[in-house]
Order: sequence, then C-alpha cells, then structure tokens
Amino acid sequence: MTPSTGKEARIRALIEAITAHLRADQGATEGTDRTLTRLASTDFRSGSFADQAPVKSRHDAVLRQGIANIPAGSLAGIRSALVAATDDLAWHEDDMKYYPAGADLGAGYGQCNLHSLLVGPGACGFHHDDFSLGIFVLGPRTLYRDHRHDAPETYINLSTRTGWRFDGGSWADYQAGSIIFNPPNAVHATRVYDQPFVSVFSWLENIDGQCSVVPHSDWALIEANLEIEKSA
Repeated sequence: MTPSTGKEARIRALIEAITAHLRADQGATEGTDRTLTRLASTDFRSGSFADQAPVKSRHDAVLRQGIANIPAGSLAGIRSALVAATDDLAWHEDDMKYYPAGADLGAGYGQCNLHSLLVGPGACGFHHDDFSLGIFVLGPRTLYRDHRHDAPETYINLSTRTGWRFDGGSWADYQAGSIIFNPPNAVHATRVYDQPFVSVFSWLENIDGQCSVVPHSDWALIEANLEIEKSA
C-alpha cells in the first residue's frame, strides 16, 4: 500500500509506531491487547485516509516542548513519528460535550489541554465508528481531576513522570512508556509535574458514552500547591 501524500505517510507512520510499541508489550495489560484488537478492526486500506485539514493550537509551544521531552529508548519510534507528523494533525481542546452542564475539571485543565484524533469519528487519519486513538496533552503543573467515563481507556505515557490515582486511592508515579488501563467507569485522576504531559490514548468502545467528575477532598490543596510551583 502506497500512501498518496506525504501527510498520509507521516500519519500512518505514527500509528504504526504506536502499534509497534503496543505489540512489544502484548499480554502485559488488558488495555494493550484490547487496543491492538481495535486497531486490527480499523480500515487502513489504500483510499481510506480521511485527510482532514490540519489545525494549529494556541498551545503550540507547550505541545512542542512536551514532544521534545519524550525520552528515546523504547519511545524513540513514537517520538520521531510524532515530530514528523505534528503539523499534519488537527489539534483541539476539550469542549466538554460528554460531561453534564457545569462539570468542573479544574482551572488547570481548562487552561491547557489538547488532543488530536488519529483514528475515530472525524479523525485526521482514519475513521472508526466506535474506537478512537490519538494524542493527548496537558500543560505543566496541572491536576486533571478525578473523573470516570463509560469508555474503557488505554494510555501510553510518553512523559518522563506523571502522577496517577485510581478509585480515590493513593497517588503513584508512572514513568515514560508505562501503559495504563482504565476499565469502564473506573475513577482516575492525573497530576502533571513541571513538564507537559504527552500521551497516546485510546477509547476502546462506547466512545459516545457519558463522563462525570468525581469530587475528592484534596483538589484544593493540590491545585494550590501547583499554583505556588508555577509562580516560584
């Protein structure tokens, strides 16, 4: 199969690099195997490329900083492909359409979040009705508050270190290359340190299902400390 444009070749190369990383971890997590299964169900045949117009973000500097900080080693292939394809992608901010009116994911999340769909409805790569794969970015020193959603979700953490909490438990740091799986409606939160958070994400099914914020007593303290760090 020969891509018809350089843009198509670059986006295909990014999806292939993500797939290769998942295959190297096959069997390690449910999220790994289910994401590979959904990728196998996607139509990547010649002529299926969506070719959506690129969209540049107002957070372009944060995006490029985060990509530049992706370590080499096992993530070298994804990093190289993402660097090459960054300007081909359509970057969007969360419009909260899956959350109830008035849902509050926190000021930090609202100030700097980005995603670009490689696979899924309206993706800039390839269409799928009920599976999405893309790149997700948060700005430095951000709390992505505890939340849950109907869709089972897989992350590949591309950042050096990111904090995660599941079901309201204790925080734990995950290193670059970690694969994180959130079952349907499992509560989870993310804490970003001094560098942007960049990840691959996938929603495996029920991608039009509802999301909800799940309050936790430590939000105010964490966000206050993050603001102090920003101004230090």
